[in-house]
Amino acid sequence: MASTYTGLGVQLMTTGEKAGTWGTLTNTNWNIMEQISGGYKEEDINGGAQTTTLTVNDGTAGATLAHRVIKLTGAITGNQIVTIPLDVQTFYFIDNGTTGAYTVQFKYASGSGGTVTWSATDKGNKIIYAAANDGTNPDVIDFGMGDVTLTGTQTLTNKTLTAPKIGTSILDTNGLQLALLTATGSAVNEFTIANAAAGAGPTLSATGDESNVDINITPKGSGTLKSATAAVKIAGTETIFVPAAAMFGTTTNGADAQAVETTATRPELKVLDFDASTAEYAQFSIAMPKSWNLGTVTYQVFWSPSNTNTDDCIFGLQGVSCTEGDTADVAFGTAVEVTDAGIGTVEDVQMTAVSGAVTIAGSPADDDYTFFQLYRDAADGSDDFTGDARVLGIKLFYTTDAANDG
Repeated sequence: MASTYTGLGVQLMTTGEKAGTWGTLTNTNWNIMEQISGGYKEEDINGGAQTTTLTVNDGTAGATLAHRVIKLTGAITGNQIVTIPLDVQTFYFIDNGTTGAYTVQFKYASGSGGTVTWSATDKGNKIIYAAANDGTNPDVIDFGMGDVTLTGTQTLTNKTLTAPKIGTSILDTNGLQLALLTATGSAVNEFTIANAAAGAGPTLSATGDESNVDINITPKGSGTLKSATAAVKIAGTETIFVPAAAMFGTTTNGADAQAVETTATRPELKVLDFDASTAEYAQFSIAMPKSWNLGTVTYQVFWSPSNTNTDDCIFGLQGVSCTEGDTADVAFGTAVEVTDAGIGTVEDVQMTAVSGAVTIAGSPADDDYTFFQLYRDAADGSDDFTGDARVLGIKLFYTTDAANDG
């Protein structure tokens, strides 16, 4: 009886056959078995759409299909098919080392059994089992690599990453920047993101080693922090406008309340007139918003000249806060002055520059009552505006440290 061969080319000799050649033939068989158990072979499949048939070499080492590891190579310009004979039963580690965005399919030479395909963008590795489980329609099965490859496309399901490290950015599915990440040396504070059950919203929290941790969100340039299309109110500089009608001239050296009619039925100026030769004063009071950070304030005077003089007028503002039980008979804090030149036209509206920081005396606290005193420093030689300064009101600037007064 003549020798037979396995699907991978190993020669099976019958008893009494091949006298005197068993050593050579057996060595060849061992070579074939060695390449089957761990051999590496490259198969060039370059070119357009085609089928590459991996054939067996009966009794001879070197057949690609009789190697454990096969690397498919070449520049492919069309979809590729690689086939093996119907009786091959083994498993492979196959590396798709081709270039070109086309599919590569690994299958039996014929039949309708299962096949394994690399997508056009998949240049990864696969563990494949050729089952030879049917004489006509055997299956080729993808066992999977068991872990994520560097270049393949995989979908992770029910996986836990114990120590994920993301570099300087997160990209979207188009490879474009979605978020940039900046490392801070010796960082101790961070974000914690929590989801929520029905009826509640997810939470973004500031957490870390410190007891009190802010969340900082900084728009770029003139950008606005928004919720949907509406701007989000954030702590910062706020204003209160106090019209002259809400002020009163002090009992001593008080500014005069006047009404200046322009043209009948047009705007009238409700003003406080500050004299050009004598320092005069006006006062107003505010229960400051609870969101005020209790720090310094600044101000801007809105006024109108009573004549066409263009010399300088000097205004000053000072303040003091009183808490519950404090006496109101208390000195104002240090005044801060601002200078503005007459605009040169009677009844024109003008405003000063914003002043420097005014410190409120009396150790301000939430819910305090704050007194302010506005004056014209007519006794200062630098105040040489010759007419009454008609104050329309002042804009008071203060800084908040909370989003609301709750």
